[in-house]
Amino acid sequence: MYLSLFWTFFKIGLFGFGGGYAMLSLIQAEVVTIHGWLTTQQFTDIVAISQMTPGPIGINSATYVGYSATGSVWGSFVATFAVCLPSFILMLTISKFFLKYQHHPLVESVFRGLRPAVIGLLAAAALLLMNKENFSSYGENPYQFIISCLLFLLAFIATSRFKANPILMIIICGIIGLVVY
Repeated sequence: MYLSLFWTFFKIGLFGFGGGYAMLSLIQAEVVTIHGWLTTQQFTDIVAISQMTPGPIGINSATYVGYSATGSVWGSFVATFAVCLPSFILMLTISKFFLKYQHHPLVESVFRGLRPAVIGLLAAAALLLMNKENFSSYGENPYQFIISCLLFLLAFIATSRFKANPILMIIICGIIGLVVY
């Protein structure tokens, strides 16, 4: 189990370009769909908890999944170490050569190609979270669906247009959810 956990999160760390949010779709595919270590509802809860706790969301998610999958702190350690290891190795390797070759046309082309891929991974993570567990469905509970959509729009507009503090938005939406639901 620990070896499988290590290999899974090592791959996620290796191919999770764009940070934690870009890793979310990879994490869900591996831990929910492929391995079945978590349900979709549990994964959604992990994402919510990982966003509210200090630290990078990818590492927080790995820590929680490792614990949930194995039932021990060692699972958390293995998953967290595995997701960080590729970045550590790559940064040591790249930093040695990047300063010397950062303006080389080939290197600049690689980074131009990676930018749209990272945006695609972030969009996939956002779409992944727009599911029945987070929004309900209009057929099951129209009231919850409408309130969830309104909270989403409120938070999106407030943070993107008016530069509202994300922590404040989490607190406000949590209070509204407590009162309304």
